[in-house]
Amino acid sequence: MGDPVMEGNNVSATERSSDVVVIGAGVAGLACAQDLLAAGVGVRILEASDGVGGRMRSDRVHGFVIDRGFQVFNPSYPQVRRRLAGDGLDLRPFDRGVLIHTDTGRRRLTDPRAHPSTLVDLLSGRLAGPRDLAALGALSASDAVAPPHRLKRRPDRTTRKALADAGFTDAFVERFFLPFLSGVFLEDRLETSARVFHLVWRSMLRGTLSLPATGIGAVPLALAASLPKATVRLETPVERLTDDGVETASRELVPARAVVVATGPGPAGTLLPDITVPAYRVVTTYYHVMPGPPLNEPALLVDTRRRFLNTCVLSNVAASYAPSGRALVATSVLGADAEGRERALRAPLSEVYDTDADRWELLTVRTVPDALPVMAPPQELSRTTRVARGRYVCGDHRATGSVQGAMASGARAAREVLRDLGR
Repeated sequence: MGDPVMEGNNVSATERSSDVVVIGAGVAGLACAQDLLAAGVGVRILEASDGVGGRMRSDRVHGFVIDRGFQVFNPSYPQVRRRLAGDGLDLRPFDRGVLIHTDTGRRRLTDPRAHPSTLVDLLSGRLAGPRDLAALGALSASDAVAPPHRLKRRPDRTTRKALADAGFTDAFVERFFLPFLSGVFLEDRLETSARVFHLVWRSMLRGTLSLPATGIGAVPLALAASLPKATVRLETPVERLTDDGVETASRELVPARAVVVATGPGPAGTLLPDITVPAYRVVTTYYHVMPGPPLNEPALLVDTRRRFLNTCVLSNVAASYAPSGRALVATSVLGADAEGRERALRAPLSEVYDTDADRWELLTVRTVPDALPVMAPPQELSRTTRVARGRYVCGDHRATGSVQGAMASGARAAREVLRDLGR
């Protein structure tokens, strides 16, 4: 496809003219541009930073792949299947299920057909009693086969209330769902919309959580590579919207019949002050390195005492995340980094990995202030992107906090733009 990015700002008036300007080259903006271009509409994407992806970017730090915050990729999402089929992401899967650190050691909750040894944990009652096993089977069977539109129409309530209504005991919710879902929704009260929970649970049952071998940033790079050359202009922040397009920070006027704001929540609220932007969750991930892996499997590990959201030996999932002879562990916590917080993590990490984490080297820290929108009930799963004549906004804050939600919001923006342009 060629290079989708055009560096610099020295372009002719003809090149500047587009039917639509998309502000932001995250997955929502890229998906929107894909659909507009497929319909024959001229599109230019203006991105303020030096690369595509928004929050889905990866860096190289001393030979290690560092995603900007711990992330996983679910290839079963409908928008992902539509846009990235056969794209060569070289996905590396996590183990199905989750490891749970309890007061009596690590336990595994997963499909026993994949790990027959987990029957011991299940049937012995170490993780769940008969009532919870029956409820888990019924929930999973129902959500796995239910059409998404049916899940979206269910009466909404908190996830905790939905789990209680499904027959789970408080003890099992505290032992499994709370520590596991805290890392999924970045909150520790299970106050997220039950509609969102059921859709996420369905996607997990139907897909395998994975990571691209070169980092999560490979996903938006693959989307950008599908666009015609010079569609994306990097390092071109937009200062304001004008009556007939946008004005960049360098005072360049870029005309367009329609403008789609596909930025993060902060810039979106600045460019379109009349929109309502939800609150966002903050998450910090600490990346530690050591000579060898403290756990020999590509598993997600959570803690019943909830001293962290989750932890994972990333180099077990994708060996390319670390140089030969080194291991990389990512551990995430709610909130921002603070003095002494990383040091306080070493004791629980030593415990859950059964090793001496004091010897680990802290490689880097990543705090994401707008990691995930708050999705309390009643949660609108899709909102119009149309703000005013020729003005649109898309992103996970207009749908659900996921790659699927961001792409679906971008797709909806494209549909509404095309309708308003008479296309």
